Amino acid sequence: MMFSLGQENISTSMTSTKVPAKYGELLVLGCNGSLPSGERGRRKSRFALCHRNKANGVKPSTVHTSCTPQAAKAINNKEQHSISYTLSRAQTVVVEYTHDSSTDMFQIGRSTEAPIDFVVTDTIPGGQIQADGQTVQSTISRFACRIICQRHPPYSARIYAAGFDSSKNIFLGEKAAKWRMQDGQMDALTTNGVLVMHPRHGFSQDSKPGLWREISVCGNVFTLRETRSAQQRGKMVDSECNELVDGSLIDLCGATLLWRTAEGLARTPTIKHLEALRQELNAGRPQCPVGFNTLAFPSMQRKDVLDEKQPWAYLRCGHVHGYHGWGGRRDPEVEGDCQERECPMCRAKGPYVPLWLGCEPGFYVDAEPPSHTFVPCGHVCSEKTTEYWGQIPLPHGTHAFHAACPFCIQPLSGETGYIRLIFQSPLD
Repeated sequence: MMFSLGQENISTSMTSTKVPAKYGELLVLGCNGSLPSGERGRRKSRFALCHRNKANGVKPSTVHTSCTPQAAKAINNKEQHSISYTLSRAQTVVVEYTHDSSTDMFQIGRSTEAPIDFVVTDTIPGGQIQADGQTVQSTISRFACRIICQRHPPYSARIYAAGFDSSKNIFLGEKAAKWRMQDGQMDALTTNGVLVMHPRHGFSQDSKPGLWREISVCGNVFTLRETRSAQQRGKMVDSECNELVDGSLIDLCGATLLWRTAEGLARTPTIKHLEALRQELNAGRPQCPVGFNTLAFPSMQRKDVLDEKQPWAYLRCGHVHGYHGWGGRRDPEVEGDCQERECPMCRAKGPYVPLWLGCEPGFYVDAEPPSHTFVPCGHVCSEKTTEYWGQIPLPHGTHAFHAACPFCIQPLSGETGYIRLIFQSPLD
């Protein structure tokens, strides 16, 4: 069964009465429907890339191989886009970029300057976002990457490392890994790099993870460097390209974004559908096998507030209970201090955590009922969704990878990283 997007998925900030064609959306992993600190302007948990009223794309044109007056003019001209490659103190190659009426450009980064369309800050496991005062230590580039979308069918979206600053320049200093290609054009990698992973078989129940690659400033594809900011680039992968597909993951070294195409979003469940699944689950009146009290998942609006009817689960076996003090501490606020609890139903020992519904529809690979939970965070969604994210290695630090819950980015544990929930029906 297909579910079409409701109005809740369309940006309300669009003043035009005719909704512009949407290329797709970027969703920040670790945000369960909204930023923990609240949505503010260009800083939010999801960003729609829409057909612009006027094309703002650019494409490379003239190359200046030395510090000529023309090169200096290109850099200083606030109306002229350019990329500067500093080879040494004596030599800088400047590539002028000219207007491209067939494309729209969108820029992503940590900077709040005007050229950045989507402001991204570091995501901390557990669904937290760094406070404004802490962004000094951020590993996300101020002008991290740019996405160029074709204004005409098939509306392809391509990603490139680095973004143009307020002066419409990209400066690649002496330390940046850079080189001259066979056709004489320059290319480079940014300090911490932009990594991309395209899933195989799209973003669906049949999806399998692809290989992580690094994207260059000119959009070429490379194998990963030994460490994130190593000087030596990986090998060029001619058989792959920088075109984003539904479900592509973009890692900016501090935050990971999920790309969903407009067609893909039309097949995902809506917030209304997830709410209907929640109500259906609660209508079954699942009971706590110890206290015999009825359990209920709180509404989407109260997704972060512990409720007295909140379902809890033993993550070793999957048995669902209400909160109780059997076999451990009696205060849910300090439950985190008590790592192991024994399940009254089967005596299996393991973490005992509250369950939370996954509220971001874009992370779901199907529209099936919430039946499984990620381990150890307790975010609940469909079986296929837990199965998919449980096999995706996400970049962590400078060279590590691990699977994580998409709703809070907490690393998964256990054999698979998820478990089937066992609800007890009411006895009456």
